[in-house]
Amino acid sequence: MLEELRTLVLFAEEGSIQKVAQRLPLTQPAVTRQMQRLEDMLATTLLDRRQKPPRLTAAGLEVLARAKAILASVEALKAFAADAEPQGVLRVGLAHGLSDASVAGAIAGAAAEFPKISLRLKTGWSAELVEQFERGQLDMAIILRPADHQGPDALGTERLCVIAQAGGTEPHVTDTRMPWVLSPEPCDARQSLLSSLSGERHRFVVAAEIQDPAMQMEWVRRGHGLSLMPLRLAARGLPDGLMLVDIENVDLSLQLVALRSPHLNRLAKAVEAIAKAVGEAIKIEV
Repeated sequence: MLEELRTLVLFAEEGSIQKVAQRLPLTQPAVTRQMQRLEDMLATTLLDRRQKPPRLTAAGLEVLARAKAILASVEALKAFAADAEPQGVLRVGLAHGLSDASVAGAIAGAAAEFPKISLRLKTGWSAELVEQFERGQLDMAIILRPADHQGPDALGTERLCVIAQAGGTEPHVTDTRMPWVLSPEPCDARQSLLSSLSGERHRFVVAAEIQDPAMQMEWVRRGHGLSLMPLRLAARGLPDGLMLVDIENVDLSLQLVALRSPHLNRLAKAVEAIAKAVGEAIKIEV
C-alpha cells in the first residue's frame, strides 16, 4: 500500500497522471492502476473523473492527509533504524564482588560515551543476576564464574587474596580453627573458597557474615577472622591494621563473564564498550 499512497501524494502535487508517471517513472496506465488499487483497498472513490484532469474527492483529500502522515512516520522509522548511535534504556546487572570504585568508574566512563543511553545499574549475586538475565529483566549481566569457565563471554580473571589482622603470627588458610569473615551465601568469592579447599574436607568457622566490604575489613582488623578481597584492590595498598596471608598455592580465582542479550540491536555497541572497560579494570596493576 505504501507505493499507492506515494502515488496519491505525487498526484496531489502534480495534478495529473501524466506528470506523476514522469516522476516515478512509470507508464500512465501503471499509475492509473495504482490509483485504482488504492481505491479498491479503501473501498472509496479518491478521484472525481468527471473533471479533466481528475480532481481529488472529499474522501481523497482526507486520505491524502492521512497518507502524508503515514509516509512521514515510515521515513522517521527508517531514520530511527538507521541511526548508528545507541539510544534507549540499558539494564546492566553487576555482581556484588565487582562493586568497587574502579569497576564503577569503568562502567560510568564507558556509558558516558553514549549520551543517548539511560543506564540502569543493579547489583546482586551472580546466581540472582543470571536468573534475571534469563527472564529478560537485564540486557547485560557482568558476573563471576568458576576459574575453569571458558568461552567468548569471558572478560578476564578476578584473583582473590586472603587478609588478616596485621601483627602476630601469620595464620594458615588451611587451619580449620581459623574463623572467617565472609559475605552471606551465595557469595561468589565464598563459593570459590569452599571449592578450593573442599578436597581437604575443611569445615569453615564463619564468625561473621557481612556483605559490606568496608565492615568486613574492619571486623578483620579487629581480629575476628580471615576474609577475602580482590587481589587487584589489595595490590593498591591495604588499610592500616591488615595484612596479606600466604594462601599456600590455593587457587582463589574467578572468571569475569559478560552475558549479553541477543536482542540488543543498537545497544550492542554500548554493551561491548562496557564489557571491554570492566575487563581492563580488573587487571592487576604491576
